Amino acid sequence: MSALELIDKVGDYHPEADAELIQRAYDFSEKMHRGQRRQSGDPYFIHPVGVANLIADLKLDVPSVCAGLLHDVVEDTLASLDVVQSEFGEEIASLVDGVTKISQVNFTSREEKQAENFRKMILAMARDIRVILIKLADRTDNMRTLGHLKPDRQRYIAQETLDVYAPIAHRLGINWIKNDLEDNALRFMRPEVYYQLKRNVAKKKVEREKYIREFIKVVSRVLADAGIEAEVVGRPKHFYSIYDKMQRYDLLYDQIYDLVGFRVVVDSVADCYAALGLVHANWKPVPGRFKDYIALPKNNMYQSLHTTVIGTTGERVEVQIRTHEMHRVSEFGIAAHWRYKEGKATGKSEAQRFAWLRQLVEWQQNLSDPREFLGSIKEDLFSDEVFVFTPAGDVLNFPEGATVIDFAYRIHSEVGQHCAGARVNGVLVPLGYELSNGDTIEIVTTASQTPSKDWLGMVKTSRAKTRIRAWLKYLERSRSLAVGRDVLERDLRKRGLDLKKLRKRGKLAEVAAAFGLKDDESLIAGVGYGKITTRQVLSRLLPTEDLDGEETEEGMLRRLIRRVTGSEPSVKVSGVDDVMVRFGKCCDPLPGEEIIGFITRGKGVTVHASECPQVLASDPQRQVHVAWESGSGGARRARLEVRCLDKPGMLAAITKSIGGAGVNISSAQVQSTRDEQAINSFEVMVQDAAQLNGVMRSIGKLRGVINVRRARD
Repeated sequence: MSALELIDKVGDYHPEADAELIQRAYDFSEKMHRGQRRQSGDPYFIHPVGVANLIADLKLDVPSVCAGLLHDVVEDTLASLDVVQSEFGEEIASLVDGVTKISQVNFTSREEKQAENFRKMILAMARDIRVILIKLADRTDNMRTLGHLKPDRQRYIAQETLDVYAPIAHRLGINWIKNDLEDNALRFMRPEVYYQLKRNVAKKKVEREKYIREFIKVVSRVLADAGIEAEVVGRPKHFYSIYDKMQRYDLLYDQIYDLVGFRVVVDSVADCYAALGLVHANWKPVPGRFKDYIALPKNNMYQSLHTTVIGTTGERVEVQIRTHEMHRVSEFGIAAHWRYKEGKATGKSEAQRFAWLRQLVEWQQNLSDPREFLGSIKEDLFSDEVFVFTPAGDVLNFPEGATVIDFAYRIHSEVGQHCAGARVNGVLVPLGYELSNGDTIEIVTTASQTPSKDWLGMVKTSRAKTRIRAWLKYLERSRSLAVGRDVLERDLRKRGLDLKKLRKRGKLAEVAAAFGLKDDESLIAGVGYGKITTRQVLSRLLPTEDLDGEETEEGMLRRLIRRVTGSEPSVKVSGVDDVMVRFGKCCDPLPGEEIIGFITRGKGVTVHASECPQVLASDPQRQVHVAWESGSGGARRARLEVRCLDKPGMLAAITKSIGGAGVNISSAQVQSTRDEQAINSFEVMVQDAAQLNGVMRSIGKLRGVINVRRARD
């Protein structure tokens, strides 16, 4: 796309656009990226132009289009942010800075870097929502051209897109970007599923188009006879929504009947409800499938009536009914409502659309652990909603599965802290009661009630989880201080040393500083956690020769492991020598996966996969950095669950696929289901995560296999 074509496109919706500014940004970006190539071999400049084009599709302002052209110059060229600001002004520079990744900071892991990038992006979009709109355009263009990267990189980016960017597009109400991101993510996450769906949809294209024309004709006539002017359109559902329904309800493609959705667009809200009555009068509605998002809009301000009816040939048909303005919002979301005057929104109504974003920023402020931050981001963005009432009649929305504890913390932190139960619609219910649409909730509190670890398994919202974890960490630190003080006093006394005197003279503070801790209290807590041993403390207080000849309990355990297994543990614990290492049975981490260690008093270090829920629920003070050692450890256990058609030869094909990859099956279990499917569970012995992923891809390509997943406790 040339600069003139881009300027003309912006001019179609913004006649007063500053064409000269767009031209300068176009020329500057082309100059700075000159000579750079993408993985495909194409000039890199194609990408920023593609992003600017998508921003114009969203009908955003000139600074946003310019920022799209310039979004990579700070990160990928010699141009600095100061240069961008001097050339294009503070507003455009601020937008470019918001979408620029943190590339100059050293992080301990890829996950930490990802978390900090998201944190920066969320804070930037809280200041100016255009930042995330530009970022979504950037990710959409990248997903469309992902085919030239290595398969592992494709899957990583596709998963990140499904976890964060598609849900953000959904929250912002930008439907076409959400669908585009999800379909392309499926193309790289499960290519065999994507192309099979594409073939299945293509087979029935002629039949489907004929059906759409006939149904539109009938609905249009029914509405016209009633004097309602309406635009009726039909569209096939996008691939990811079909795949999601297949996964959610364990269905095959041929078992999904509502593959086509119809949209009725009318002039007024009154016409919406009148059209709904006519649709229900002419086609039998499916019970439980009606939703009124006009009376109760979604968080992203989406409004529409949704219903499913039985069509003329007995099939299920989804119908959405909305006004023209509602349709504009459903396609463009926030972008349809956002207006700028010196970079700020106009009107109080616009601020309502960002309430969820302000909550998101507030809830993440105290989350320093990258895994906890990423987990909470996904939970906040990727959830269906239920609507409940306070006793005063106010409507509050919560993610599906939220409990009365979530409700209590939403009212106030102190109410959540002392929540003992609740009355739902006047009836007493326990803490684990899950909220349902239309419930009226009244919280019951007692002064003696405080959070317990069990609460973490009951709540869904990040606000509740953050508050509960903060309380548990406070209790854990108090206990660890008491334990650490007792252990240090006992072991120091054996050496003729006095803990109180060492603290008073500042000796313990010096030891703490040597370990990179802020004060002696943190050192004592570290001993109590089990993160620091008394021998390590003594080594800083006494000459080395006074400690010679002593073997630690951990050293004896390590020798015992070596004697029994004939090898060293396959994981190295950072900063700690001679420590017993064991693997969490809840997640069975494999070499090649990102891992984290968790210190357990008297049991050494337990290694978990970094995304294991056990780690997210644990105290970060007990976490230590661990890394796989190359060339050690041997084969490790992994469990696979394969859902497939229940037909002869399937089990043999699956086991042959596993054996063909050089992987041994240590146990297998097969179970038939009522819907002519089978669930096959295998315990296999693999060398690393790459070998397991190869096996899963091989099985997933077999005809008749519905899905393959790694099973964990």
